[in-house]
Amino acid sequence: MNSTRDKILQTLLKKPRSTINDLAEAVGINPISVRHHLTNLQMEGLVESQEERHGVGRPRLVYILTDEGMERFPTRYLRLATRLIAQMKDSMPQPMVSKMFGQIAEDLASEYAKDIKGLSMEERLDLVKSLLAQEGFTVEWEKKNGQYEIHEISCPYYQIGITHPEVCTMDQTLISKMLALPANKVQCILDGNAHCVYVVQPAIKAK
Repeated sequence: MNSTRDKILQTLLKKPRSTINDLAEAVGINPISVRHHLTNLQMEGLVESQEERHGVGRPRLVYILTDEGMERFPTRYLRLATRLIAQMKDSMPQPMVSKMFGQIAEDLASEYAKDIKGLSMEERLDLVKSLLAQEGFTVEWEKKNGQYEIHEISCPYYQIGITHPEVCTMDQTLISKMLALPANKVQCILDGNAHCVYVVQPAIKAK
């Protein structure tokens, strides 16, 4: 990281809740230039501002990294997550571990229960695509031979899934709950396929 914007992000990582003047001093540019960079970083969702009371008078604006901004920096979340799952599997029965991952997905789906009421199948698929994108997946779907195929082009859990495939329960359960239909996995990236594919058979309407 060596550009001015990167230096601003690096400063906010080390010293969150910095003011424009704090950043100008740390980065070595004038406050007007800092403000310009911050505006762009806020538009990209990497930085956000908050009001902070500081003695008497008007509150001042301070800046912090958003979650997306934090993800621009190397972390050890993968290592921690892998260790936590390994510890759970050592201390809990296997069915309980799988059930726990499924429950996480069910809880997430329940948050969107009101949003999916009255939606068509394809509208639900678009909502699933959007929801999974928020979780870090790249998803596409298509209607093929009278059924729907959901392609997970990228998976944020891939590295964890290599040693702990139970995490795959989460997205499969989420898709099934959101669509109110079983999502059958026919391809899995962990088996050497290019990506994961789920097939959903539309419900047959009663005549």
